[in-house]
Amino acid sequence: MDDARRRSGLPRLLLLIPGGFALLAGLDAALLLLGVSSPVTGASLARAHGILMTLGFVGTVVALERAVALGRAWGYLAPASLGIGAVSLVTPTSREVGAALLLAGTVALAALYVPLWRRNHAAAVLIQAIGAILGVGAATLWAADVPVPSLLPWLVCFLVLTISGERLELARIALGDPRAEPLAVLISVAVAAALTVSLLWPAAGYPLLGAALITLVAWLCNYDVARKTLHSKGLPRFSAACLLAGYGWLAVTACWWLFAGSTRAGASYDAVVHSVFLGFVMSMIMAHAPIIFPAVLRRPLPYSAVMYGPAVLLQLSLLVRIGIGDSLDVAAAVQIAGVLNVVSVLAFVAVAVWSATKTPAAQSHSRPHRSRRPTAAGRNEAA
Repeated sequence: MDDARRRSGLPRLLLLIPGGFALLAGLDAALLLLGVSSPVTGASLARAHGILMTLGFVGTVVALERAVALGRAWGYLAPASLGIGAVSLVTPTSREVGAALLLAGTVALAALYVPLWRRNHAAAVLIQAIGAILGVGAATLWAADVPVPSLLPWLVCFLVLTISGERLELARIALGDPRAEPLAVLISVAVAAALTVSLLWPAAGYPLLGAALITLVAWLCNYDVARKTLHSKGLPRFSAACLLAGYGWLAVTACWWLFAGSTRAGASYDAVVHSVFLGFVMSMIMAHAPIIFPAVLRRPLPYSAVMYGPAVLLQLSLLVRIGIGDSLDVAAAVQIAGVLNVVSVLAFVAVAVWSATKTPAAQSHSRPHRSRRPTAAGRNEAA
């Protein structure tokens, strides 16, 4: 039975491999953009950095997790399309092929939420569905040759709402205020509306989007169980520390858009981009990895205190990059801290692989596996 369960997780691992490839390619591209030595070079790789990291890596992981939650074969079209699309961006295949696959993957991801919504009319599902629709918008704009700096808010809101919906699901049993879930939906709708305005009227839309995101950060800080689990031990404390740090970084991007508006180049753009995608999104991935990946891959990923190393390095290197490099226009600080950003992500991947592979076979077999995603009640203590 245990062998059969592990074998059934193999196809999911195969679907995750292209996402892992997108991560490595995206980090290689990051080194190119920083102007330092990298294993692979090429202008096309550097240009694909943002899309590889967002739609390619994170998009594939999100889509695979949602497909597992749905439990239907057609759902795996989403992670497959996103993963293959990302891989095609760094091959001789034309950009149009990769863009079409990424668009198909985001459409398939959005379609996943239809049966998920029918199964459970939950605010968390609705918020994630809104995020998926914004992901379709981002992929559509990129397929239409819109530059990444111009479609940046769409990529941001796709991932921010997806993650916020996840956090709402985990916090449901701790919510004592009946207004909390309707308020979260209202804020998410406001984010989507402000995003649309930012595309048509950037001067007005970006401050509105910043205000909506600040409101979302306030909701997360107020209702997320991370405020309580920060005082616990082990995995709950580690996850809470990553989550709260991530909310702080999201506030940085939100405040910039609120008070300074759009930025599409230079130090301010670097600060806005990496505050949200490294500071927020990558912190969320670190926080959720020991919870989500075992459910998806049917392989335990035990928490280890060693995970603090990469997580702390990520936070400190971001502080140097943004607080010194971008704020004071110190190019060397941006470059050195940027390399440390890459090291922190790779180090976390290495620690996660080590933690998963060192798990004794008996421990792996003793833990129950689920064919579908665990409920919020089942994961709340860990989160």
